[in-house]
Amino acid sequence: MRTAYTSDQIRAAEAALMATLPEGTLMRRAAAGLAVSCAAMLGRVYGSRVVVLAGSGDNGGDALYAGARLAARGARVHAVLAGSRVHEAGLAALRGAGGRVVGLRGGGTDVRDGSGPGAADAASRAGTAGTDAVREVIDAADLVLDGLVGIGGTGALREPYARLAAITEESAAAVVAVDVPSGVDASSGRIDGRAVRADLTVTFGALKIGLLVDPGSGQAGRVELVDIGLGPYLPDPDATALTGEDVALRLPRPGASSDKYRRGVVGVAAGSRRYTGAAVLAVGGAIRAGAGMVRYAGAAEPVAQVRARWPEAVITELASANGDGAADPAKEIAEVGRVQAWVLGPGLGTGPEAHAVARAVLASDVPVLVDADGLTLAARERELLRRRTGAPVLITPHAGELSRLLGVPRERIEARRLEHARQAAAELGVTVLLKGSTTLVAEEGRPVRVNPTGSPWLATGGTGDVLAGLAGTLLAAGLDCYDAASCAAYLHGIAGQRGPVAAADVAQALPEVMRSVINRPRQPR
Repeated sequence: MRTAYTSDQIRAAEAALMATLPEGTLMRRAAAGLAVSCAAMLGRVYGSRVVVLAGSGDNGGDALYAGARLAARGARVHAVLAGSRVHEAGLAALRGAGGRVVGLRGGGTDVRDGSGPGAADAASRAGTAGTDAVREVIDAADLVLDGLVGIGGTGALREPYARLAAITEESAAAVVAVDVPSGVDASSGRIDGRAVRADLTVTFGALKIGLLVDPGSGQAGRVELVDIGLGPYLPDPDATALTGEDVALRLPRPGASSDKYRRGVVGVAAGSRRYTGAAVLAVGGAIRAGAGMVRYAGAAEPVAQVRARWPEAVITELASANGDGAADPAKEIAEVGRVQAWVLGPGLGTGPEAHAVARAVLASDVPVLVDADGLTLAARERELLRRRTGAPVLITPHAGELSRLLGVPRERIEARRLEHARQAAAELGVTVLLKGSTTLVAEEGRPVRVNPTGSPWLATGGTGDVLAGLAGTLLAAGLDCYDAASCAAYLHGIAGQRGPVAAADVAQALPEVMRSVINRPRQPR
């Protein structure tokens, strides 16, 4: 399992480790790993052109030391000293290896002002330059090393950092971020304003949450972890990401004595006259995920479609869903038969008949997954979720649906996905699978799980219905909401990676994906 931490957790671990080591050891370890990654990205170091963007903090020192190592191997290295201070030992190492210094005038920085005698000497030797000269060296670079802001940075980038981020994004150079891209909140992935967009982020000691969660993860590119010895000093993580082996260990496997009831019976209440396909896809996701049995309950039109597509399903036509006011939805749902979990909501509609069906399903004493129209109904009457005390609830919203549930603007949820997934779990007393560019699974009192397999090909109609059926099957098989949601997101992401795909293709791919995960070779310990 991959673990990720807040910036405060990382800094505390670093402080504990540094107390046991000679001064400067951690920075040298970080710089050595950073230089190796930069060299690998360059391919040929000798004669390459590297620009180091050095801020005031330790990230600037890491970048300067790494630049010195590259310069010693024959790279032509320019350092842009953008901060109000400079790491003097790192700058001295860079100068000693033949690196050159470019300082910024205007907008905030001149290395001759307040940077100490070492910085002033470097500036007097190399001269200072304005934005045009900085743009020139960045435009000519093969690689730009972003050491502007470290893991402690929060809020929007100030000048001249924001200007340098913009210039870097306009260049053709490969960009390597030091620990975290400047402008990305390391603890949450939040971005206020401009941020550096990296091709590679080399992070030290442990993963930062902001490298896993969008929008920050979208700026990080590929992430490499350099071990600097923090392991024994790290606390319990705030976020985790399952590996394939983790998922394989959690997935249910039938035994010699298994029958369809022991493998799990999932009920699906989905579809309507307008959205028949949602029922077909949700039932398909459940069947293709290996449910022991699927019991489908719905109105006449989706019943006909499910019966034609999935003869394996046991089908109940609900008179109440057809608009028969004399029918009792609670009695009809009870007569569907024994289930170990329900999937409620895909394409169900939001009228009175759908509301009555939702009430009846949520009154059951088994786990319920609530998706799509079920979430719209719950947003109107949040007590539908809150009054369930006998069995757990898993909700699977996208940002718009979570916006309605929490009464928070969608754009705010998109900007702070981690925060709002946690908020929903706490306020509603449910497990939350927040779909989107980064899928998150939140449950109160447990680390947020970040799904590492997501694919933009899944941004197409109906794939969420397949996910609901898949997760419902795992619930029925006995996984708790936290594991069912996490494993379903992982498998669903792999099933959608070979795009372009339609939702039915994702369902079709599930058996092979599950086989590949279950049968994957064990990694040596």
